[in-house]
Amino acid sequence: MADRHATARPRSGAARVCTIIAFVFAVIAIFFLPPLFGLVGLVLGIVGAVLGDKPLGWWAAAASVVGAVIGVVIGYAIYRS
Repeated sequence: MADRHATARPRSGAARVCTIIAFVFAVIAIFFLPPLFGLVGLVLGIVGAVLGDKPLGWWAAAASVVGAVIGVVIGYAIYRS
């Protein structure tokens, strides 16, 4: 217990669930409604990180933004062809 920082939150099950759902929404954003699922994935990733799942929560938030951008680019390419 002595090596734990006072500001660090212990990881909870809810934090891990939010992070996993954020990763799932990042993948869904590539194929279906990128702005919506990208934004929801971003919010869930941030919530997961704040609740204690720090490294993966931030990665999930970033993956959601990247998934939304890729989805918009693919949608634009399909629309233009």
